[in-house]
Amino acid sequence: MKEVMKIGNREFRIGERTYIMGILNVTPDSFSDGGRFNDMESAMDQVRKMIEDGADIIDVGGESTRPGHIVISDEDEISRIVPIIKAIKERFDIPVSIDTYKGKVAEAALEAGADLVNDVWGFKHDPYIAEVTAKYGAACCLMHNRHDKDYKNLIEDIISDLKESVEIALKAGVKPEKIILDPGIGFAKTVEQNLETINSLEKIKAMGYALLLGTSRKSTIGAVLDLPVDQRVEGTVATSVIGVMKGCDFVRVHDVLENKRACKMADAIVRR
Repeated sequence: MKEVMKIGNREFRIGERTYIMGILNVTPDSFSDGGRFNDMESAMDQVRKMIEDGADIIDVGGESTRPGHIVISDEDEISRIVPIIKAIKERFDIPVSIDTYKGKVAEAALEAGADLVNDVWGFKHDPYIAEVTAKYGAACCLMHNRHDKDYKNLIEDIISDLKESVEIALKAGVKPEKIILDPGIGFAKTVEQNLETINSLEKIKAMGYALLLGTSRKSTIGAVLDLPVDQRVEGTVATSVIGVMKGCDFVRVHDVLENKRACKMADAIVRR
């Protein structure tokens, strides 16, 4: 029997198929779609489209985390994401993730109805975020990140860093079955290190937790293919398929339809 992870009112059978997390950036400076979904109606139209295209979770972000991003206050971030989360929960029946590394923002999002906390700092930036996640019984995605690219052994160091994040979550009271790990493609890694990480995902999966891959339209794809951000769909799809083959349970993407179809085909081959 497959392990079941409860996110909101949905059950996700880990190991049975690959689930799609659709990205909704309500930020003016996101690297790929900044400003496109800032107003309520365009945001809801995009959510509707992603659900129709096969999204299983909607990931809402109120502050860009791209290199060189502008840090905004908790209050500004909360004012961006809370109305959007409330509207999604009122209009659609789908789990919602909040993409933040700030405890107060996570708390406001969970209060508004979010079901999962997606932290690009793996609970290491703000100790309060783990406490809040546990308090609400929410799921979490702990991403690998660090302040430097000084690795002794890349994959072993990533695993060690992720173990620290897991320990923070467990100590705060987050249940093991509520934890998803993310290797942090594009964060504190060179292009070659990102490629090596993607090619070693099965070693991170062996830690025993659900695994998410987030490569969508990222600079590594741009570097390999020499393409601008709006022409990286095929490159993203290729990484998603490799993710399926390596045991990933979730992929976080902008282009839901293309990745959904590719993952479904890969699942049919790999997870027979």
